[in-house]
Amino acid sequence: MFTIDVVSIGAWIFAALGWVAGILMLGLLCLLAYDLTQTRHAVLRNFPVIGHLRYFLERQGEYFRQYFFAHDRQELPFDRATRGWVYRTAKGLGGLIGFGSTNDLRVPGAMIFVNSAYPILEEELVAPAPVVIGTECDKPFAPKEIFNISGMSYGAISAPAVRALTQGAAKAGVWMNTGEGGLAPYHREADCDLIFQIGTAKYGVRDEFGRLDKQKLLEIAEHVKAFEIKISQGAKPGRGGVLPAIKVTPDIAAIRGIPIGKPSSSPNRHVEIKGPNDLLDMIMYIRDLTGRPVGFKVALSSDTFTRELFECVLRRGLHTAPDFITVDGGDGGTGAAPQILADFVGLPLNEALPMLVNSVMAAGLHHRIRVVASGKLVTSAQVAWAMCVGADYVTSARGFMFALGCLQSLQCHLDTCPTGITTHNKRLQRGLVVSDKAERVANYAYWVNREVDKLAHSCGLHNARGFRRQHLRIVQTPYRSVPLDELFPYPASSQLNV
Repeated sequence: MFTIDVVSIGAWIFAALGWVAGILMLGLLCLLAYDLTQTRHAVLRNFPVIGHLRYFLERQGEYFRQYFFAHDRQELPFDRATRGWVYRTAKGLGGLIGFGSTNDLRVPGAMIFVNSAYPILEEELVAPAPVVIGTECDKPFAPKEIFNISGMSYGAISAPAVRALTQGAAKAGVWMNTGEGGLAPYHREADCDLIFQIGTAKYGVRDEFGRLDKQKLLEIAEHVKAFEIKISQGAKPGRGGVLPAIKVTPDIAAIRGIPIGKPSSSPNRHVEIKGPNDLLDMIMYIRDLTGRPVGFKVALSSDTFTRELFECVLRRGLHTAPDFITVDGGDGGTGAAPQILADFVGLPLNEALPMLVNSVMAAGLHHRIRVVASGKLVTSAQVAWAMCVGADYVTSARGFMFALGCLQSLQCHLDTCPTGITTHNKRLQRGLVVSDKAERVANYAYWVNREVDKLAHSCGLHNARGFRRQHLRIVQTPYRSVPLDELFPYPASSQLNV
């Protein structure tokens, strides 16, 4: 008969634990010896035990601060109050609060909309008419909504994220920009409006030499509403797109036409574009070939670029003008960027947008060129600010990432995103359920667009298209705010009815 010798089993377990403890001790001694003799880290060389604890706490600090230590409106790039608002809006939980706001209206830069004593009644509401992009094109584009999805490449974000965004965009009637990574099959799973971005590497529309491929442009044009030439973006002006090697999967490599597992680095600029004439030539070539509206995306640091471009347009003729210009703030985001460029290059949108709008007005081109604002505009109030300044449309990338569930872990470039949005790790992507997140994307887009109109009604306007700079005040000091049109006056030559 088989019997269990409890004493023998206990002895075996005790011996095994002893071996494990011995191995661990030996490992710790080896690590201690290494730390004491290595020359790279002074702290570990002098304090090998406490030093490891210090590095561990440093790595965890950025995650713990947002939950335990930072105030609701302290964090960067987006504070907890802003993220929480997007999460609730995406879940359809509404924007109601009780007791009072935590938004301090005394802080310099705070926005205060000028309410009317006679707001618009519900029965007086008038839906905004679409502002057509590419009025001179064979196939103009009339977007349905003001607030839309900015460029996020397949590669920078995952396949489930692209699918959720396109499905949500289709439900809400907003457009989605493909980003510079090309047109993936996932972009076409839902019938949403797409704007195809042509980056400096021309992924998706390039020939074997990296030049624009006529046939590929024609094929892409069948599936998109417009083309956007990427001149620069706010997070890394003067630097092309960067996709780390770990994120260049076989699928992404095939779409972009690049080697698998090698870093994807785009040139700093389009090799064909050395000045304003070259830019207009490329715009006209793509527009004439495809019949679609063509614009460009740019980060600004002065009005020299736009002034020279518009002088060139007026000299050559209005038919050469871009159909739209997307201005990206220097505080914009990206999947990967050199910190030196992200921190110190490019004007933030609150200065760049008025600069561009004034340049367009001064040249008398505001009826021909549509202005799209992009860069940290994730709430209804920020979208309304852009409309007051003079934008025709607004786009956001990170706002829609929050709608997908992004928790700002700052790991976009590492392929370790815990929410599955910016990783190609199948295990992590499992957390992103496409059908659920598509609904949240649609909710977020819908309610932002509705709340922008709600702000307009409070200001006595029929809809958000009526916003002008006099409808907003900007706090300068704790006890003084000034009208936006005083802070950024319209150009004297402007013919806009303000």
